[in-house]
Amino acid sequence: MIAFLLVALAPGTAWAQGDEVPRGPRLADRALQAFVDGIQFGAIIAITAVGLSLVFGTTHLINFAHGELVTIGAVVAFFLNVTDRGPGWHIIPAALIAVAFGALFGGVLERGMWRPLRSRGTGLISLFIVTIGLSLLLRHIVLVLFGTRPASYREYDIQRAIDLGPVGITPRDLTVVALSVLVLVGVALMLQRTRIGTAVRAVSSNRDLAEASGIDVQRVILVVWMLGGGLAALGGVFFGLTEIITWDMGFRLLLLMFAGIILGGLGSAYGAMAGSFVIGVVAQMSSLWFPIDLQNAWALLALIVVLLVRPQGILGRPGRVG
Repeated sequence: MIAFLLVALAPGTAWAQGDEVPRGPRLADRALQAFVDGIQFGAIIAITAVGLSLVFGTTHLINFAHGELVTIGAVVAFFLNVTDRGPGWHIIPAALIAVAFGALFGGVLERGMWRPLRSRGTGLISLFIVTIGLSLLLRHIVLVLFGTRPASYREYDIQRAIDLGPVGITPRDLTVVALSVLVLVGVALMLQRTRIGTAVRAVSSNRDLAEASGIDVQRVILVVWMLGGGLAALGGVFFGLTEIITWDMGFRLLLLMFAGIILGGLGSAYGAMAGSFVIGVVAQMSSLWFPIDLQNAWALLALIVVLLVRPQGILGRPGRVG
């Protein structure tokens, strides 16, 4: 301590000359920046979690392989985007193809695996174990094809942040947030204003009654799987744009998806959206006081606290508890 004071008060130092010592950003400014970053992170979680929530609502299946659909979307867009491993397309058409591939892959999984298993009377616990095995299989296939080295897309890799007062955000991140919100609004409108959306809500509420009312339940479930696969792929592209592409990126995001779904209310698409934004904000703002490696742990702690107060989640119904 004495040595520190001698160095600080030595001639030529800022404190010895009476100059003002440079200070970092104020806590309020850093908190506002972390809140904006949390909104961006929460939007990506919400994009990926909505499909997972809809699948659970219509089939009661906890799909542990949903994270791999996120990774597949990001990796397909990467192979189409880079020049040394693909045709070198711009990220926009590459992303559109990746979303279409994710939707098609989700439909193939439903039609070729989950529907035959359900028709044979396979229990939910057994189906859950199958999703774990499928997750491991897909993850290691991506590992073989993509490799362990992280990568990024060619476009929009390094950008200068736009200063909005105390907050800075790059045009890329601003575009990702805007597109994510538009997609989420589009999903909400689809669920509320279209016939297939009404059918999805009916199947989620009471499958037997929906089937007795003349709704083609199998077709609805197929649409939900395709929608979930497409949204997961889009979220993977957005996550790869804002962060980096790795072979296990979807698996690392999966726990936060589950946290957002449970926090918002099991089976509720709107709850998944709301819960995901809360998880994203808590994860980013916790880095103001704690190491960034613990941000996911604090997000899960917020989940536990909320469930202690409201067990059914933010927008869930008490009848869905358990």
